[in-house]
Amino acid sequence: MDKGSSIYIAGHRGLVGSAIARRLRALGFTNILTRTHKELDLLEQAAVRRFFEIEKPEYVFLAAAKVGGIHANDSYPAEFIRDNLLIQTNVIDAAWRSGVKKLCFLGSSCIYPKLAPQPINEKHLLTGPLEPTNEWYAIAKIAGIKMCQAYRRQYDFSAISLMPTNLYGPGDNFDLQSSHVLPALLRKFHEAKEAGSAEVVVWGTGKPRREFLHVDDMADASVHLMRVYDEEQIVNVGVGQDVTIAELAEYVRDAVGYTGRVVFDPSMPDGTPRKLLDVTRLHATGWRAKVPLDEGIRQTYEWYLENVAPPRLMAL
Repeated sequence: MDKGSSIYIAGHRGLVGSAIARRLRALGFTNILTRTHKELDLLEQAAVRRFFEIEKPEYVFLAAAKVGGIHANDSYPAEFIRDNLLIQTNVIDAAWRSGVKKLCFLGSSCIYPKLAPQPINEKHLLTGPLEPTNEWYAIAKIAGIKMCQAYRRQYDFSAISLMPTNLYGPGDNFDLQSSHVLPALLRKFHEAKEAGSAEVVVWGTGKPRREFLHVDDMADASVHLMRVYDEEQIVNVGVGQDVTIAELAEYVRDAVGYTGRVVFDPSMPDGTPRKLLDVTRLHATGWRAKVPLDEGIRQTYEWYLENVAPPRLMAL
């Protein structure tokens, strides 16, 4: 890619897509194509093909997806598998048909088996059963990976697939019914602080271990790999370190300034026991994560206060 290349970001309003747009603009890229859902419904094949035929982008970042945490995945399995299959099928096929030079497909670390060896290497894909609470999303993402590989093999289409670990940062979803664990905890602790609550209840035992990557790091890695990587094998994108959910809760408590108790509810699901990515392949390309977890959580909380949290009412 050069600074004048035509680059389409599918899902530019989402957590990852908006970060990729910020990163590209910061690097001086000037020809960035975006469409809102109202302007282009990625579930509609004809509309997607028409967009690609008219605009003819040279590069595509496929960051559009239906995403959510354990509760959302468990509640809407049909939507998670249907919508994600449609989005990625329509975009990947239309990109190839219109002569796109290169496509970057963004998957998820949940594609790996629930009990995969730790840290999880790319070779562990399809070696065991998935985590039941998000298998619908995972199966759709695996299909996207295989579609990229199939189009590369049959049509020589340059498509790469990146598997990010758990992401967080500006633009995240803070809805308690559909968000992932980190933004959900930020909101819970914030609301407990504002209400003067004596305790915050966290789902599960607090024992599962998770890896968290700031979305600005993910965007930087995506642009880097679009420029330097062009192989069929998927690439894990993470930091190479993890924390327990209990440790994460303490990071969030500190960032928010909450002083009450933290209580864990073991009747709620824990999900996968551990998800730590092997980032050896990523590091071999010359890229490493830069944002420390505590700093990233503080930045995300500041963004939440400015953009999501209700304004405080000043006493007269």
